[in-house]
Amino acid sequence: MKLGLEGKTAIVTGGSKGIGLETVRLLAEEGVKVLVCARREDALAECRSDVERSTGVKVETLSLDVTDLKQIERLPAAARDRLGRVDILVNNAGTGTYKPFLEVTDEELQYGMAINFFAQFRICQRIIPIMIEQNGGGIVNVSGETGIMVTMPPFLSSCTGPAKSAEIRFSKILANEFGPHNIRVNCVVPGFVNTPERFAKWERELAKRNLGEEEAEAERKRWSENNSMRNTRWGTPEELANLIVFALSDRASFVNGAVLVADNAQDKS
Repeated sequence: MKLGLEGKTAIVTGGSKGIGLETVRLLAEEGVKVLVCARREDALAECRSDVERSTGVKVETLSLDVTDLKQIERLPAAARDRLGRVDILVNNAGTGTYKPFLEVTDEELQYGMAINFFAQFRICQRIIPIMIEQNGGGIVNVSGETGIMVTMPPFLSSCTGPAKSAEIRFSKILANEFGPHNIRVNCVVPGFVNTPERFAKWERELAKRNLGEEEAEAERKRWSENNSMRNTRWGTPEELANLIVFALSDRASFVNGAVLVADNAQDKS
């Protein structure tokens, strides 16, 4: 189903893997010209090759560390140069640190806020003026379920949860302030999504070593049985991309300032 996005342009941060990659792919399939931002050049090259091969649509890439303010300052000029205009912004870059509160280091705290909330704040502050000039645009900030609920071990989120909560409140504030400029801002909140890179990070942090595939699968099963996990299965990056792209389309034109939770939760009340 076409969503009326053909001919538009988009920036997607954290776009080389997982949810970001599938969002880039779906936008390209809809006829959107995408600037993919991620830190690693090799991952960007792989993303470009993958998306162009599967969609036949050329994508642009930019090496960008969203925790580095100097690099963020380059983004508006790069976007104008590569895209001409910016109709869509997807702030997907982010990560999580899951460990007991008393073990969280100051470095982890600062990095967690920088890659999650600060990055979204800073990038929006530099891209929204372009959208105001154009008289409109659409933004989706990707948060996480730790921003709306307290998770049990092993997903202790005293470091990540506050940053994810800030992203949610931030999105609603922007929606209110910039709605009169025809800019819609929504926040997508994924539950547990099966992305290999994220799983590998969790496994290393929790086990404090690399796990073999059988060990990793057993650990994931144990996570699934945890009472804090209300979903019945892991989500897929494609499922989240579908929601993100829909929220950016005119078919969601009456949706602004929404917190769109996608976690397959079952009501057990």
